[in-house]
Amino acid sequence: MRILLLGGTSEARALAARLHPDVEVISSLAGRVPDPALPVGEVRIGGFGGVGGLRNWLGEHVVDAVVDATHPFAATITANAAAACAELGVPHLLLARPAWPPGDAIVVMSDVQAAEAVAEQGFSRVLLTTGRTGTAAFKDSDAWFLIRAVTAPDAEALPAHHQILLSRGPYRYEGELELLRTHRIDALVTKNSGGAMTRPKLDAAAALSIPVVMVERPALPPDVLTVSTVDDAVAWVRTTGRS
Repeated sequence: MRILLLGGTSEARALAARLHPDVEVISSLAGRVPDPALPVGEVRIGGFGGVGGLRNWLGEHVVDAVVDATHPFAATITANAAAACAELGVPHLLLARPAWPPGDAIVVMSDVQAAEAVAEQGFSRVLLTTGRTGTAAFKDSDAWFLIRAVTAPDAEALPAHHQILLSRGPYRYEGELELLRTHRIDALVTKNSGGAMTRPKLDAAAALSIPVVMVERPALPPDVLTVSTVDDAVAWVRTTGRS
């Protein structure tokens, strides 16, 4: 059996390892992160060129199924995979890690709304963890930002007052407490990525009574079979392979 695994997440790497070597897994990474953590098995890096490009790739490589285990905010590739698989009749599964309960967070629907919330609440020292593409919305803010990202944002997308911290999880609770205290952070802005690797920042913020602004996830494509654990994804792949 051969599957295309749309990856780039810890869940995708775990799934590839669980299936190898019984299943031929082709893991696809977007290529936006330098020196990415690579899964076992074959890896392709780069985009497909929209729905049409993915549809052509699937036709040329004759895969038995597609598993989308991309980041919860990778809305474009998730929508493209759903459309291409539906057109071709290729079995398709979405592995979506559970979202974090928002608790007392200020929930917003976009980076722009998050920037508006920072201004409205008068936050002055913000830990910003929305990724390298999420900084542009804060460009005109008067606040100071500690911007934590895997790769540096473009210079023209940065707010006037900031410090960049290049870092990659997983993170530990004690380290997050120290980070928030050292930089006198008074607000955390994050996306609802879910998962355990970056959850400690929320626990540390709660312990220090630091408000959280949380960007909600984009809606998933309708009528796509979705599971929330690697175990369930493994079971689906093995069942699909026997059908």
